[in-house]
Parts: sequence; C-alpha cells; structure tokens
Amino acid sequence: MSTAPLGDLAALLAPLHAPFACKSLKAPNRFCMAPMSRYFAPGGVLGGDGAEYYRRRAAGGVGTIITEGTGVAIDHAVAADNIPLFDGEEPLAGWKGAIDAVHAEGGMFVPQLWHVGGCMDFNFPDSPHAPLVSPSGFAGPDIEGGRAMTQQDIDATVAAFAKSARLAKEIGCDAIELHGAHGYIFDQFFWDRTNLRNDRYGGSDIADRATFAAEVVAACRAAVGEDFAIIFRVSQWKTYDYDVKLAADPDELHRWLDPLARAGVDIFHASQRRFWEPEFEGDHKNLGGWIKEITGKPVITVGSIGMDRDLMQDFVEGVSSPMLGRLEDLVKMFERNEFDLVALGRVLLADPNWLEKVEQGRINELTPYNRDTALKNYEH
Repeated sequence: MSTAPLGDLAALLAPLHAPFACKSLKAPNRFCMAPMSRYFAPGGVLGGDGAEYYRRRAAGGVGTIITEGTGVAIDHAVAADNIPLFDGEEPLAGWKGAIDAVHAEGGMFVPQLWHVGGCMDFNFPDSPHAPLVSPSGFAGPDIEGGRAMTQQDIDATVAAFAKSARLAKEIGCDAIELHGAHGYIFDQFFWDRTNLRNDRYGGSDIADRATFAAEVVAACRAAVGEDFAIIFRVSQWKTYDYDVKLAADPDELHRWLDPLARAGVDIFHASQRRFWEPEFEGDHKNLGGWIKEITGKPVITVGSIGMDRDLMQDFVEGVSSPMLGRLEDLVKMFERNEFDLVALGRVLLADPNWLEKVEQGRINELTPYNRDTALKNYEH
C-alpha cells in the first residue's frame, strides 16, 4: 500500500508507473491520454501539428495515447469535415506520422474508431457531411437523428469498423479503441430510448440491444487476430441525458457487457464524469470497478482527474483549476485492484507536461483548463 503523504506526489503516484501488458498493448506505465475531439483535421487528414500534439503528451510521460475519435471507413461515420478519418491514403499517412512520433517517445498509440450514428456535431452544425444513419432514426429521446438503418447499412458499418481496425494494425498501432459511449452509434443501439427496432438488434433486454456492438467487436477481432488488443469505451451518461443509466444494477451491467467481452473485448474504458463517485447504491466502486469485477477484464478509469469541475461544466463556460486532493483516492482505488489504467483528459489539453509537473512538485506551474484556449490550437 502507498503511504506517501499527498505532498510527495511522485511517491504517491509511483504505483501507477508499473508497466502494463495486454496482448499487443505493452505500456510503460498506467497513464493514458483520454480521447478528446480536436477538429483540426481539414478534409479528414491529421497534419504534422496533430502528430506533434500527440508526441508532446507522450514526451510528458503519458504511456498510452488514445486519440481523438476518428471516423471509420464509411461515408456517414462523422458529421463534420474537420474530424480525422481512418481510411484512405492521405488520412493514413497523417496517422502514420503521429504513430511514429509517439513511438519515438516510448509511448503506445491507440486510435479511437468512431461512428456518430445520428448525432449532429454541436460544434460545427453547418459542416458538410453525408446523410447520417442511426438504429431507429433517433439521436436522443424524441430527437430525430439520421435515417433508420437497414440490414445492409448495418452490415456495411460492421465491415467499416473491421476495415479500419485492420488498417490500424497494418500501419503500426498498438491497439484500437471502439467508441461505445456518450450517445453515439453503439450507444444508440444500447439505449432503449433510441433503439426502437423489433429485429434481433432491438428488444427490451439490453443484452439484445448489445448485438450490433458484439458483431462489430467480433468482426474487428477477425480482422486483427487474437493477439491485437481491442478496447471498448462505455458510459452510462449520454449527450442528450447526463443522468441516464443504461444499467440500473450490477446484473443489468453484466447483461450489457458480457456479450461484448465474449465477442472479443480485451479492455473496457469506463467513462464517468467524476471518477470518485460510486456507480450503484450500497457499494463504493465506481463504474470501472464494477466492470472489472463483473467481466474480469482490465479497465481504464477516467473522470475529472486533476480538475475541480467536471467536463459538462466546462462545456458551457469558465475555467477549471487544478485539484490534486483526490489523487490519493485514485491510488487507493488502484491498490484495491479496481482499475488497471487511468485516462487523463482536460489536464493534458491544458498542459502536455501535467504529469511531469505534478510529480516534480511544480504545482504552481500547472495550467488551468479553459475551453476556448484548449480548442484554439494544438499547442495547448
């Protein structure tokens, strides 16, 4: 057990510097960069500034870089033309530059493969894009979004994920993450308010509504082989409802995630607004802790680490200042074996050297997070 006082942050965080290995993912420590959209890929191509952005976070000590969401190999994957794509000669060349830059710093590189389903992009609502698709023509409760998918649409989308997964392995990525959280296409299938289908992809049981995601995972597994790591990100909260719970209790959580684990997920990424909050009444474990217990799979935890406000508040206005008091709680959770990796989000947008500064005691040098500044350019 770590007994270091909070003042000695390097000693406190030392347990999180243990290496981690899961199939192809062989990370030097337990710190990850969380996936965060950046909108700096005109025409879907990540440029040299994007590669440098990721390199700087790896150089700052983060062992695993999980990228911003990147559109899979189908035209209706994204709703803005400045989101990077993971298909085509130019986009893949851009990603290859980022992969090489991160590897040169000793980091692991994991692209987050993304399909928005029926969600318009709030930041760029007028951006040109192909017509969107969704399970039942809804992006949220009574909120229309995309046309309802046919079986042909579903088959093509499954194939698109598998193709991008194969390409990720071919160009040197260390794993992939499938974005199954926050109300996008997988979540639109999971949620009974947006999945009104009466075929095998719908139904009253969340296990049935997980069928599409399980098919995608299985197709990706077939495309990359058994030894390549697949991460799947999940959340209870949605873009259109921050308080919703897909799983009301541990049994429902098991019915939701067991099909995905059996299909080939190696690691679950549990997106939570505040990592310290219990997921279910009567037990201290957060969402990641419950997922680890139920599935037996390694887990990434995340949620307002190092910040005094959560992500939803920062979406609106204001500044989040560094708050390090809960790092002790984080380490205790790790020592109780409630997670395996921890993702850092806004702290790394504000300051690529956040981890280094914290562990060297340079607390007065930490940069507060400001939404406008963080979105301004890749230098932040």
